[in-house]
Amino acid sequence: MWKKTTGENSNDLTRKVEAFTVGNDYMLDQVLVPYDLAASAVHAEALTIAGVISDEEYMLLTHGLEDIHEAWKKGSFKILPEDEDMHTAIENELTLKLGELGKKIHAGRSRNDQVLTAVRLYEKEKLNEVLRSVIKTAELLIIFAEKYEKVPMPGFTHTRKAMLSSVALWAGGYAELLIMQVKAADGVRSLVDRSPLGTAAGFGTTFSINRELEAEKLGFRQTMICATTAQLSRGWVELQLVQYLSALSSIINRLASDVIHYSSEAYGFFDLDEAVCTGSSIMPQKKNPDLAELMRARHSRMASHASALQTLIANLGSGYHRDLQLTKEPVIQSFEDALELFEAAKWLIVSINPQVEKLKNACTPELFAAEAANHLVKNEGKSFREAYRIIKENPGSIPHQSPEEMLKEYSHLGSPGNPGLSLLRVELENLT
Repeated sequence: MWKKTTGENSNDLTRKVEAFTVGNDYMLDQVLVPYDLAASAVHAEALTIAGVISDEEYMLLTHGLEDIHEAWKKGSFKILPEDEDMHTAIENELTLKLGELGKKIHAGRSRNDQVLTAVRLYEKEKLNEVLRSVIKTAELLIIFAEKYEKVPMPGFTHTRKAMLSSVALWAGGYAELLIMQVKAADGVRSLVDRSPLGTAAGFGTTFSINRELEAEKLGFRQTMICATTAQLSRGWVELQLVQYLSALSSIINRLASDVIHYSSEAYGFFDLDEAVCTGSSIMPQKKNPDLAELMRARHSRMASHASALQTLIANLGSGYHRDLQLTKEPVIQSFEDALELFEAAKWLIVSINPQVEKLKNACTPELFAAEAANHLVKNEGKSFREAYRIIKENPGSIPHQSPEEMLKEYSHLGSPGNPGLSLLRVELENLT
């Protein structure tokens, strides 16, 4: 795009600078092409309404954009490094097909609002895709909890045995966290769902563009009011979106850690299907929880994407800066990681086989120490502090109780014997 003719070695230097400044942007843009085409079609309509192009020219441009979309779907539309990005590649293709008319489509817009519109359309669609996968994961956890609702298990704090829990309560807790995070999506969605189209380079345009109509045609909830907001929002919105996705992945990170520990020889609470495990190249006996371990690692990588965005947008003044080009990759990678992570989570959940007898046997007397103190309060009128001291000094006085029978004594909502699975199901159904 940029013609440079200065300096004896300008051609060589120009190629090097071009390679550095373009980076892998032209490859990342392959993902965004359909969104840029959709925005271009709406912009062409706005130019027609504004009297910049004729109805006939609008139809030709629309058909040209459709042809490019078809080529993209077939994998034959290529973006080359010398194009720099999808915008130039699309405009070049239109110009090749339609001559000077292809160049008219850039009137009243900048590559700044072009890319931001495409990215926001991509984010809207991918966020909904992730949320559907999260809801399915929560549903599988509830199904798992319902299947093993009456199976007791030890509850842990500080990695030490604490009190009686149940398989249903363990799984239900993770399902509820996912449901809560899906409900929280409205906040980040409201940031993404504002149209930047028509803000051009961040200062508007003298063309009479109907930005509200553009937003409506593209399915945005509303427009960004100030043109300057568009470039101020770039990276800032993406940071909060990726932080949201990272918060989702943190839930799966903890679930995976539990599964790794509880399926180890030290616990033996869960057995994992071989399909989600691997062996060792030297130790024949090994059955390693590689899927769960890599799920943990995916969260670490997603957290690094958020960190990259936080530092990328630091110390930037208002308006566009080329630094913002690098905000694209963390967003695209975060969505790809999130979708793959929740797909893996589904595989893992259906591969967990609770070892009922080992879980029961692990419910040793110390789990009932707090309830033994409660018994002294309820039946002997002692203060809890006195009852606590008695049990602590006489641990042998804790009665041995059947964990299955103890589960029945927990009647309040959210306890091991009443984890509230029916309420979680109602919440889940209200999300769909």
